[in-house]
Amino acid sequence: MENKPYILVVEDDRAIRNFITASLSAQGFKYIETDKGIEGIALSMSYNPDLIILDLGLPDMDGIDVLTKLREWCNTPIIIVSARENERQKVEALDKGADDYLTKPFGIGELLARVRVALRHSITNKNENENQDNFRVKDLFVDFNKRRVMINNEEIHLTPIEYKIMALLCKYSGKVLTHNFIIHEIWGSALGNETQSLRVFMASLRRKIEKDPAQPEYIYTEVGVGYRLIDE
Repeated sequence: MENKPYILVVEDDRAIRNFITASLSAQGFKYIETDKGIEGIALSMSYNPDLIILDLGLPDMDGIDVLTKLREWCNTPIIIVSARENERQKVEALDKGADDYLTKPFGIGELLARVRVALRHSITNKNENENQDNFRVKDLFVDFNKRRVMINNEEIHLTPIEYKIMALLCKYSGKVLTHNFIIHEIWGSALGNETQSLRVFMASLRRKIEKDPAQPEYIYTEVGVGYRLIDE
């Protein structure tokens, strides 16, 4: 129990907060909780949690402002939980530094799956010596040293841009990457916010690695937001 991750839950709805903390407790996770944004910031500084679950609709300050404050000094994974379904707000939260976004209502299975993914990233962040030379999930294998991508042990040819996108998705596997984030990382400011060009490259990449690009196994589209590469 001593080595179990510490999770901070910032949620003002008591019923939802109890649901989240009961779910975490049942899995043996340690947690601290609050219903205020300001207290959430203070607790994160005091306890240095491995993961933060943050609601956007807090009584004392907007969750986006809490997120922005946290990202000024920490890179702890943050999962947003919110009733806000607007795609623009999801994109804003992810662009401001959130690692994932869960729309209420959600089930225990979905919550715990997202928690496990986020905690894997937390461990990686805190142990940078673990920098991988390769990435593997299902039948997809990427060798970063040799810049090789394989499916079912067969090498596939990617263009330089496709490879850069693939490597970026691997680096943040399990996390939703917004269109703007990918564009900035691959092209800098040269492409502006041109998502259509990104969609063309993603479609080409999917044709090469997916058995059925219309029913992807590896790269999922978060409609109106961005893309997520599976990590398990």
